[in-house]
Amino acid sequence: MKTLSDVAKAITKVMHPAINYSLTDLGIVTDVELENDTVSLVFAFPFPDIPIADQLIDSIVKPINDLGLEVNYSIRIMTDEEKTVFMQMEQMGWKGM
Repeated sequence: MKTLSDVAKAITKVMHPAINYSLTDLGIVTDVELENDTVSLVFAFPFPDIPIADQLIDSIVKPINDLGLEVNYSIRIMTDEEKTVFMQMEQMGWKGM
């Protein structure tokens, strides 16, 4: 049986394609929970209609599915405080696409 630690190990390695930080470090993936064989999590994006949202979601869903687990997720917009931290990290870690 997989644990929340297994899930964390799998998703904390997933890097943003244009920023030299993981999606978890950037605060994009939050509220990760595991119940039975289903992982629930929230994607917090800095702005609505992020062009690479599907790519970012797929990059997290795949390693969870590879563990044999299902994924349920919701999407929300970051708070102003979260967005400020994200923008600072984006500036420091920008590597381009």
